[in-house]
Amino acid sequence: MSLKRVISTVTNDLVGDQRIHKAAMSLLKAGWSPELVGRRFKSSEPVSREYKTRRFRLLFNKGPLFYACYNIRLFCYLLVVRADLFLANDLDTLPAVWMASKLRKIPYVFDSHEYFTEVPELVNRRAVQKIWKSIERRILPGTKYMLTVNEEIAHLFEKEYDIKVRVLLNVPNVSRGEAVQEFQGQIPGSFEGKTLILYQGAINKGRGLENMIDAMPKLSAYALLVIGGGDILDILRKQVADLNLKETVHFTGRLPMEELLWYTQQADIGISLEQDLGLNYRLALPNKLFDYMHAGLPVLVSDLPVMSQLVNEVGFGMISNKFDPDYLAEKIGAMTADQERYKGWCDAALKWSAKYTWESQELVLTGICEEALNNRL
Repeated sequence: MSLKRVISTVTNDLVGDQRIHKAAMSLLKAGWSPELVGRRFKSSEPVSREYKTRRFRLLFNKGPLFYACYNIRLFCYLLVVRADLFLANDLDTLPAVWMASKLRKIPYVFDSHEYFTEVPELVNRRAVQKIWKSIERRILPGTKYMLTVNEEIAHLFEKEYDIKVRVLLNVPNVSRGEAVQEFQGQIPGSFEGKTLILYQGAINKGRGLENMIDAMPKLSAYALLVIGGGDILDILRKQVADLNLKETVHFTGRLPMEELLWYTQQADIGISLEQDLGLNYRLALPNKLFDYMHAGLPVLVSDLPVMSQLVNEVGFGMISNKFDPDYLAEKIGAMTADQERYKGWCDAALKWSAKYTWESQELVLTGICEEALNNRL
């Protein structure tokens, strides 16, 4: 019997997206034949996976023309590719998936990784936000199979569109340690002997990184490692140069998943300092918090409801209700001042990590895909 074919779509280049990789591996294990479709930049690293991948080269890589070109290209591909199910990841791939689903009578699952219409990049651009909201309002009321990243965002969608939304937490695999053992990275020599603060994830507006960098001159015994890429990376590099912090703050750029895990394990403190720039950040539950948890890292997080609830529940760090550099420096210093408390946070993180695993979540994904397929047949 042939494997069930599922086409999973994203607008990134597949390299660092842990959620779609974990989803593909879960589907592969459950008897599906997944294919991930994204895009390719000039700077994109090669991708070698156990499943099929396809990356489009496009004339435009940002702005309205990019989204239009990508969805047109994706739509054309989805019209001809062999498939039993489409899996649209985030609102920016949903138009093409929805139209192809209508024409080919192939079911689709929508996995919303965030509350897309309230991301900071759209909150202050009302015209663009209105376009995306109109797309959401056109498609979601008829969407039968939908996933998202936490209960709070699920409730928003359910209330607005009167649909059922299931929660698929973006948490790490238990078995990921084997990949870490095969890689040995390098921490800058100037970091030796210092307490290592880690930020990993998208380097975009509203992540508190500018504030954390401004705090570093007051933290002589600490170093800051920033992993990821994004819109403000060059701005942050200039800020570091202007403050003469090149020996204290280091940017790795984006890293493949296996390398990222190694660096996470080298850190002493993980930070997640998202600012309240709209509902998406206010209700965020970043996957980096779970990565930190699995590495046994105490965390410093923003005083936002979902993030602070997790930290209070697990008891593995501190909550900051300010972004003033002096205040952040004081908080970071306090985290390591009491070593007995610090160790207690480490132990709590590792203990609770057993609850937050992808293996405990993946049946939500495979179950909804089977349901969508079976209701078509």
